[in-house]
Amino acid sequence: MAVCARLCGVGPARGCRRREAQGAQRQEGPADSEPDTDAEEERIEGARLGQEEAPGPAAAAQAPLSLLELPPELLVQIFGFLPGTDLPSLAQVCSTFRHILRTDTIWRRRCREEYGVCENLRKLEITGVSCRDVYAKLLHRYRHILGLWQPDIGPYGGLLNVVVDGFFIIGWMYLPPHDPHVDDPMRFKPLFRIHLMERKSATVECMYGHKGPHNGHIQIVKKDEFSTKCNQTDHHRMSGGRQEEFRTWLREEWGRTLEDIFHEHMQELILMKFIYTSQYDNCLTYRRIYLPPSNADDLLKPGLFKGTYGSHGLEIVMLSFHGKKAKGTKITGDPNIPAGQQTVEIDLAHPIQLPDIENLCNFNELSRIVLEVQEQVRREQQEEEEGQDKEEGRSRQGDSQQVEQPVQRDDAEAEGTEAAGVAATQESALTLQPFVLPVGVISRNKDYPRTCRMCFYGTGLIAGHGFTSPERTPGIFILFDDDRFGFIWLELKSFSLYSRIKVSFQNAEAPSREAFDEMLKNIQLMTT
Repeated sequence: MAVCARLCGVGPARGCRRREAQGAQRQEGPADSEPDTDAEEERIEGARLGQEEAPGPAAAAQAPLSLLELPPELLVQIFGFLPGTDLPSLAQVCSTFRHILRTDTIWRRRCREEYGVCENLRKLEITGVSCRDVYAKLLHRYRHILGLWQPDIGPYGGLLNVVVDGFFIIGWMYLPPHDPHVDDPMRFKPLFRIHLMERKSATVECMYGHKGPHNGHIQIVKKDEFSTKCNQTDHHRMSGGRQEEFRTWLREEWGRTLEDIFHEHMQELILMKFIYTSQYDNCLTYRRIYLPPSNADDLLKPGLFKGTYGSHGLEIVMLSFHGKKAKGTKITGDPNIPAGQQTVEIDLAHPIQLPDIENLCNFNELSRIVLEVQEQVRREQQEEEEGQDKEEGRSRQGDSQQVEQPVQRDDAEAEGTEAAGVAATQESALTLQPFVLPVGVISRNKDYPRTCRMCFYGTGLIAGHGFTSPERTPGIFILFDDDRFGFIWLELKSFSLYSRIKVSFQNAEAPSREAFDEMLKNIQLMTT
């Protein structure tokens, strides 16, 4: 009852309808009916009635028991602290609350604190659009599409970042810099935008093409998935036909003309990508991706990198750490290794000591070192599998005492080896080593670092066109600094240089480690 009194601002002297109804129920209702108040409410109400019956000298100075007794400007301040999702429920309490919640000051604060809208929202009021409309019909309605997404464009993938930008929600497609300038900043272009400027419902516009914004549509398919559709694809066409569209796309995508590209295979790959990607006309399905979680003991900060991939140009790779392994997953891909696949895997338990600079120039010497580590890894995996088989056999026989002693010795030996490897890794990380690519190794970028911190054994994924006959082949991972690493593909005699994408992406953190691992698994299954 006290709750009713506090919210309604009605006491016994004012005639609370809830109390009257309850009294009627006691007179007319059955004897076994449930009371309308709990013990705590009755205690508070009883205390209040006692005060009303015998008012003391301090009654005049008593704080108001009802929110309705507070000044409206104070209620505006209080309501402004509440999450915007709770305000509609608050408006149902009474007409006074509903009237106060129409104050734009409350919703202006919610737009700023929840979605980072720092622009002067008063400008919208001139057009008849309130801050409450902006919150409810734009920001809150489309909140589920904010963050990082990967479009389903066959093997090519992509990276879309949906953000609140002023009075708009904009989907920016991020593109790597032009090949082979891996250290250059990312490029980006808008694919769609949503705004609420002159009408009471949000407007979705397609930004694809060169004729300006035009009518589009967004549908939230399910959790962590949405689709876009252009309703006026004629805006994507150019007067010069497909040839002009291709040349324009080529300048934007590669920063050059077809005449500048002399490699015939590269020309075929470029033409194939244009034909494949342009057929979608910005009618795409997107699936959410998360940035990898980080730990204090990671070799370097995980995140997104742009890397060189030969004739395929620059591609976006996500580096993440998983215990003693590090994985590089493609966010953009190509017809050989599509987006979503694990392009490189680094074995952090097997560091490699590079030879002196003279022997490092010899590809055969570097290959010998890497293949020796590969054989060591193979033997360790075989011994581990045999040990597991033996332990399973002994467990089935119930000989637990014989199993216990050897396992302890193996664990101690493994811990000692691991500790020694970690110590050696930490020590080598403090000293820069000279680095040069062996003679015969192809690199798209000649301006690679000439010193490195440390190297590890790893494997790289290679496959034929159409992701046929995929296999993991040995290679070497080279850590240059906090923002760059490289990978030498032994079988291909090729070198890939990776540089960190230095963009602060919002709404991209994984809710848990399990959610991130599940996301990696899902995007890989899409192209398997």
